[in-house]
Amino acid sequence: VNLFAERVNSQDLATTTRQLATLVGSGIPLVSALTALIDQIENATLKSILAAVKQRVNEGASFADSLAEYPKVFSNLYMNMVRAGETSGALDVVLNRLADFTENQAQLKSKIIGTMVYPALMIVMAVGVTAMLFVFVIPKISKIFESQRMALPLPTQILIGTSNFMTNYWAILIPLLFGLVYGFKCYINSKKGRPKWDRFVLKSPLFGSLIRMIAITRFCKTLGTLISSGVPLLTAFDIVKNVLQNQVLVAVINDVRDAVKEGDSIAAPLKRSGEFPPIVTHMIEIGEKSGQLEPMLLNVAKSYDVQIESKLQAMTSIIEPIIIVVMGAVVACIVFAILLPMLQMSSSV
Repeated sequence: VNLFAERVNSQDLATTTRQLATLVGSGIPLVSALTALIDQIENATLKSILAAVKQRVNEGASFADSLAEYPKVFSNLYMNMVRAGETSGALDVVLNRLADFTENQAQLKSKIIGTMVYPALMIVMAVGVTAMLFVFVIPKISKIFESQRMALPLPTQILIGTSNFMTNYWAILIPLLFGLVYGFKCYINSKKGRPKWDRFVLKSPLFGSLIRMIAITRFCKTLGTLISSGVPLLTAFDIVKNVLQNQVLVAVINDVRDAVKEGDSIAAPLKRSGEFPPIVTHMIEIGEKSGQLEPMLLNVAKSYDVQIESKLQAMTSIIEPIIIVVMGAVVACIVFAILLPMLQMSSSV
């Protein structure tokens, strides 16, 4: 494995997919379209992968089977939609839908990352400044108090004790911190811990509603795109499970798949789960009854995209003041603990 190989991001994949859709839609044979596409791709990794895919297609393999050789670049969803496009003879239409889907997912990801970067930087700076105070500043002040040989108030004793502990045992604290983080990651990725963590995340007061919205958007957008591309419904549910990445919601989709297999509707088991908002299940129910399930699912996804954007902005406006208040409280406690013995010294004089 080449560790230094150029990564293929969502935007590269979306652009390439749209260009291939244009070429195929113009009536150019797939192998010729891939040849023309490879010549203009700048990403070295994607260029070499598509060259290998073209070789396999040229040897008689299907396009979908050739893409399936590279699961880290072409997801299960991507491969199944291409297979459906090949089977139905509408590969260009499916590729255009794939490009739209990939671009939307990339935009959503960049919005979330962009929104959380500033609060994350503030937290890192706050932790860094606090650590510097405890390791470098407070030990010097504590020496002044020790030279006076005075009885220190409890807040000052706690402050100096914490500073001494961090200064003397930092070589243990850092590995311990990494160990705790590693242990926590192992737990939330375990068979027992993952469902509990995922349920906690969905119910968390600050991020829970946003994470649920993102999951519902992915569910509706993925299922709508797959069905409209001709992917069988039961296969579509298997693909949707991989997109959700939340074991609580995956269990719901498993129940929905089993219910649909036995002749039930999609909306009924979703409603019984209690994990999907009533407006979503109601719109899906209307879509099923009217025969307009695919556009209804995509409309729900579009509506939730707008709500996610406003929710992200609202969260940013909430998180920033909280961080500032917490930073201010920590600094105030440190200043109070330092000033208290100084005030005692001045009053005794």
